[in-house]
Formats: sequence, structure tokens, C-alpha cells
Amino acid sequence: MRLSREDVVYVAKLARLGLSDDEVDRMQDQLSSILEHIAALEELDTDAIPPTAQVIALANVMRPDAVVGSLSREAILANAPRQSDGFFEVQTVLGAADEDAST
Repeated sequence: MRLSREDVVYVAKLARLGLSDDEVDRMQDQLSSILEHIAALEELDTDAIPPTAQVIALANVMRPDAVVGSLSREAILANAPRQSDGFFEVQTVLGAADEDAST
């Protein structure tokens, strides 16, 4: 199936693409080539092939939901470079609190 220039311009307009004349010519060739490949696939007999949503078998890899104890706060903060009042201390991201608000 060969697309016309008008078809390409119409599709480009629907997609809100501004194409130059050279781009329209190139897209006409490329889109026509894609449609030819699809037409070749449509000629295949696929009646014996079942519909497939997934080509490989899926397996559930989730572990059982079990309640287990966690580390203590002291153990978690033991290797923290800085801590304050039992929390991780990090550098200010959006500016220091003591900076002048007018700057």
C-alpha cells in the first residue's frame, strides 16, 4: 500500500507535526514501507496459533508475608556519618535556615 503525500500531511497534522517538503517525502517512503511489511504479515495463516499475551511463563516470586523484627535505631545509626537526636543528619538541599530570605 503506497501512501499519498496528502495522507502523510493529514497524519502529520493530526500529530501536530510541522514537516518540511523533504520530510514529507521521506515519511511517505518510510510509512509506505512499514505498511508493506504489515501487509506481508497479514498474508500469514495464523489460525493455528493461539493468542498470546505473554511469550514466556510467569512465576510468582514473592515471599510469604511474615512479620519479623527489625534493627534497633542504634544499630541503624551506628554507621551514619552524622546523626542528630536519633535521626540521620543530611546537608540542606534548598538553602540553609540561617540565610537571609531576601536573597
